[in-house]
Amino acid sequence: QVQLVESGGGLVQAGGSLRLSCAASGSIFSLYTMGWYRQAPGKQRELVATITDSGRTNYADSVKGRFTISRDNAKNTVYLQMSDLKPEDTAVYYCRTTARSSDYTTNDYWGQGTQVTVSS
Repeated sequence: QVQLVESGGGLVQAGGSLRLSCAASGSIFSLYTMGWYRQAPGKQRELVATITDSGRTNYADSVKGRFTISRDNAKNTVYLQMSDLKPEDTAVYYCRTTARSSDYTTNDYWGQGTQVTVSS
């Protein structure tokens, strides 16, 4: 099993910045694509950004140019640097990874979520 723990959420004014972190632990053999998703009240969960194990990134159009995803493979950690935050970025942000455990099974794992609130 793989566990994901997010941190770094909080309350920030519009135009401000936050950095989210997500650390993976447990019986990890390999971490493949890691990513961030978000869910605002009354809306479906949506993709924010992903990064492959080779470093290729993908962003939702709504965050391009403002958010940057990165990862530290030595620390099994993925980050999301968020700048120029807008009230519409308010949501619970979830970390997700596809991982191969030490028993060689591959599954998707989700973190518990961290709240990001942007005030106008």
